[in-house]
Amino acid sequence: MALRTCTTKAAQIETVVAQLRKQLEALKSRGTLVKNTSEYKKQLLADNRQLKDQVEKAKKSLYDAEVMNGRKQVPLPGANIAKPAVAAAPVKSTVAAAPVKPAVSEPPKTEQKQQQKKQQKKAAAPKAAKPAAGGSEALPVDVSRLDMRVALIKTATRHPDADGLYLEEVEVGEEKPRQVISGLVKHIPIEEMQNRPCILLCNLKPAKMRGIMSHAMVMCASTPEKVEILAPPAGSKPGDKVTVEGYPATPVEQLNPKKKVFEGVQPDFLVSAEGHALYKGVPWKVNGEVITAPSMRGCGIK
Repeated sequence: MALRTCTTKAAQIETVVAQLRKQLEALKSRGTLVKNTSEYKKQLLADNRQLKDQVEKAKKSLYDAEVMNGRKQVPLPGANIAKPAVAAAPVKSTVAAAPVKPAVSEPPKTEQKQQQKKQQKKAAAPKAAKPAAGGSEALPVDVSRLDMRVALIKTATRHPDADGLYLEEVEVGEEKPRQVISGLVKHIPIEEMQNRPCILLCNLKPAKMRGIMSHAMVMCASTPEKVEILAPPAGSKPGDKVTVEGYPATPVEQLNPKKKVFEGVQPDFLVSAEGHALYKGVPWKVNGEVITAPSMRGCGIK
C-alpha cells in the first residue's frame, strides 16, 4: 500500500508539472512574461528535479524495507524502480547472524559461572558438616561424656515450694556459684549440708524444679532406704576434674537430654565393698585419689 501511495503522488506531481509547462507555453505565446520569466522557469525546473529525486529516494527506501521484511514486489507499469540485486544478500546474512552472536556465546558463560558457584557451595557443605558428624553425637555413650567435678555446697536452705527439696549454693571452680536443687531433705539434716564437699555433675541441661532452676546434680550413693553424698579425696578443691582410667574425658558443654547419655551411663555406677565409687569396675579419681562413699557399700550411684 505504501508503495502505491508514493507512486500515485509521483504521478500527481508529474501531472502538475505538465500543467505548469502548458501554462508557460501559453504565456510565451501571449507575450505576457516579464524579463525574469526564464529565471523563474529555471528555478521551477530545478525544484521539480529535486522533488522528483526525493520521490525516487523515498520509493527506493520503501522498496528496500519491504524486501527486507520478505514482501514480494510487483513493479507497476512504467515505474522506474531499480531492484537492489546485491542488497538482499547482506540482509539475509545480517538476520541470520544476529541471534548467533549475543544469544549463544554470552549466556552459557553466565550459566557456567552460576553452576560453578553451586558446585562450590555443595562441595563446601560436607566440609562444614564434618565437625558435627564427628562431634558429640558420634562419641561413645560412656562416663567420658560426663563433666564431673569436685564442688563445695556453701549453703543449703529449704525449697520454698517443696518440702523434700534443698535449694543450694554450690562452688565448682567457676566465677559464680551454681544454684542446685537436691531431694535430700529426708536423708541428710540441713546442718550437715552447710560447707559440704561433694561431687557435682555439671553438664546436665538446667531443669526447673518447682519453679526454680537447678544447674547441676549432686552425686550420691543411693538405695531406696538411704542416700549419702559422695566424698571427694582429702586435699581436693572445687573445680578439680573427676577422671576414670581408660575413659579420657570428652564432655560437651551441655548434654542433649533427648540422647539420654546419663541414663545410659548411670546403671554402670557402683559403690564397691571398699566404698570406692566405680564405673564398670574402674575407680573414680581426683588427682589420682579415689572418691568414696562415707558408709554405704555395694549400692548404686545417682
